[in-house]
Amino acid sequence: QWQLVESGGGLVQPGGSLRLSCDASGFNLQYYAIGWFRQAPGKEREEVSCISTSGESANYADSVKERFTMSKDSAKKTIYLQMNSIKPDDTGVYYCAVQYMASRSQVCPSRYSYWGQGTQVTVSS
Repeated sequence: QWQLVESGGGLVQPGGSLRLSCDASGFNLQYYAIGWFRQAPGKEREEVSCISTSGESANYADSVKERFTMSKDSAKKTIYLQMNSIKPDDTGVYYCAVQYMASRSQVCPSRYSYWGQGTQVTVSS
């Protein structure tokens, strides 16, 4: 299959933690840049984190630095977003996305071709 399916969202209290997963069935992740995005009600979609096809190091939006950790398991074709010290502003629908890259790159792409359907994260006390 050529699809991305997010899971792991839910209701979480401020200061809590969640781990989101993205099943990337059909994608050889060594050839794809990967990213996590989120969209809160009434706001534009925001890039949270990404990993290029060069190495395993992730890039993060300023709003989530030192709190979120992105990783991938290429063998399992799964992408993860570990969310710690969650804040109310982290509420939103979280999407994973991938972009094919013909050659390895140290930077993340500006656009992504394949998107999942999203998983809801609601932060509330």
